[in-house]
Formats: sequence, structure tokens, C-alpha cells
Amino acid sequence: MTWIQNGFNFLALKLLRFFAFLPYSFTIYVGYALGWLAAHFPNERAEVVKTNLRLCFPTLNDDEINALALEHWKLFGRSVIERSRIWLGSADQILSFVQLNSAVPLGDLKPRILVNPHFVGLEGGFMALSALAMKNGWPRGAGLYQKMKNPFFNQKMVEWRDRFGAKSIERQSKLRDLIRETRNGNFVVIAPDIDLGPRDSVFVPFFGIPTSTVTSVSRLAKLSGADVCLMTTLLNADQSGYECQISSPIPNFPTDNPEEDTARLNKYIEELVRQRPAEYYWVHKRFKHRPPGEPSLYN
Repeated sequence: MTWIQNGFNFLALKLLRFFAFLPYSFTIYVGYALGWLAAHFPNERAEVVKTNLRLCFPTLNDDEINALALEHWKLFGRSVIERSRIWLGSADQILSFVQLNSAVPLGDLKPRILVNPHFVGLEGGFMALSALAMKNGWPRGAGLYQKMKNPFFNQKMVEWRDRFGAKSIERQSKLRDLIRETRNGNFVVIAPDIDLGPRDSVFVPFFGIPTSTVTSVSRLAKLSGADVCLMTTLLNADQSGYECQISSPIPNFPTDNPEEDTARLNKYIEELVRQRPAEYYWVHKRFKHRPPGEPSLYN
């Protein structure tokens, strides 16, 4: 099976390099087509998307759920193809379709944590920020990543993400690594809206559903003295590219109550998702773990 895996890795790498240097408008349409196919091909993730949408938008009927799911899949497919340019393209290529606007001064060595929710453009936002940091001589960025099952692409992904000077830190790393990065003035990007299991997590509402959510943002901010800002990367109105917006610091955050802080973050993210529901990562099993005694929502 090793030669099959190696062959797959080689082919996938060639395809990424191929799409990285094609006209951007062409890659967008290829991504839409792949997303359309994924939506119509029977698979577990297609059902996960619809289950998530039904849970979060109970007032929508089946036709509306199907339409929203299809739009999500098209944008998800687009984001997958766009990663060829994000991971392999130059800084100028990335900044040509991801515009960054910040309500806080970047590069001032102020400890900051940037909460980057799982919208389809989140990878582009992080890489655009890293590219700008390199160009302007700002402190480097640091971002958490979930280790991939494919060792070849796990290594490649870290290399590609770090090529502008950023540092990728595995989610399972010790908290002190993040504290050190934050206190040194390096912006730390965290996407906490993913179900990572019961460790260091609490059940707090997300769309009215008790949802397992890590408390790491509150705890890290408390230990490092960092401001916490929202970092959202969303499609422009004409969908030609993305705008990454970094907000002002969340007021009175953190408090002495990590659970309440985490619930507040979920509320902020929920409000953003309601504005752009098709752009959120519904392919994740956001409600995978349930409070004791509750059945699975994905049966």
C-alpha cells in the first residue's frame, strides 16, 4: 500500500502546483464544480452538512436546507482549490485576492490572540497576515493546527504555512508554547470552534445547542495578558476575493470565568455565521460530543 500512498501524494502535489499558477478566475470555477459534485455524491459529510444546518436553522424547510447546503459545498470546493495558491503562491499572489483590514495596530508587540472562526476563507486570512508581517517586518504569526493523518502532507502543510516566517504549533502542544509566543508580541491565531473532545472543554451554547468548546482562548489570554480580537475572513460582495477583518479587542475579556468567556466567544461566532451561513465549515461534526446521557446528533 505504500506505493499507492506515494503515488497519491505525488499526484496531489502536482495538482496543487498546477492550480497555484492558473488564472485565479479559472480555479474558482473548478472549485465550484468540485463542490457541486461533492454535494450530489452520496457521502457521510454531505449528511453531516445537512444535519448541522437543520440543527442550527430549524425554521428552514427541506428545500431551503438543500439550497444552503449546495451553496456551502460550492464555496467549500472553491476554498480547497484556492489553497493551492494560498500554500504555494507568492506573498503578492495571496495579497492579490485577500485584503486585510485591522482595527488594531499590527506589529506593535502588543500581546494579542486572534480568534479565527472556521469560515471557508480562514486559511487565506492567516497566510495574508503572515505575508504582510514578513513584508513589513512585524513579529511573526503563530497558528495552531490539527495534525493530518497523512504524514507527507502534514509536513508539507507546516512548511507551506511557515514559509513567510510564521510558526505552526500542533494543537496538542503545551500551553506554555503559546504563552511564550504571545508574550513575545507574536500574534497568535486560534480557531476554537471545533469539537476536540472533552479535554479542556466545556459545554456552552452554540445556536442554542450545548456544544463542546475548548476554553483555551480564555485561559491563554489570562495567563499572557493578551487582548483578544476576532479575525474573520469572508468573501467580498462580488465574490472575487476575500476580506480579512481584525476587530478591536473584545471588551472585558478575559474574566475569571473561562466558561462564561467561552460562551461569549460562541455567541460572537454565531452572530457572524448567521450573517454568512453558506461560508461556515458545516462539514465538521461541530456537535459530535454530547453531555453525559445525551444521544448522538449524527445518527
